[in-house]
Amino acid sequence: MLDNVLALYRANEWSSAGKPELLLKALLASHSLVTAWDGATLVGLGNAISDGHLVVYYPHLLVLPDYQRQGIGMRLMRMLMAHYAGFHQHVLLADGRAPEFYRKCGFERAGKTEPMWIYAGNDH
Repeated sequence: MLDNVLALYRANEWSSAGKPELLLKALLASHSLVTAWDGATLVGLGNAISDGHLVVYYPHLLVLPDYQRQGIGMRLMRMLMAHYAGFHQHVLLADGRAPEFYRKCGFERAGKTEPMWIYAGNDH
């Protein structure tokens, strides 16, 4: 499984692929994890971290570049969001082309908030 996950993250140039053991542990510790497969090829993945009652955070949603714009990411996101329907707060960080995608999922800019982080990667 790790080889499939790493191929997906590397294809999307995500820096977390450089920490394979930690990435796998993090994904397996997710509150929810959904995947999309084409035969033996992992083509998409999304996960959620949650308190299980009020708040859910969606840190990862990836689709192999050759499979993008086919509705896979939308389907994965809808699966995750359905699992947390009725929660008070759904949160994510979006950059690059992602804000347009997440608007289609129903997300909007979070008022006057300003995203902040301490980040060890270099891909944003």
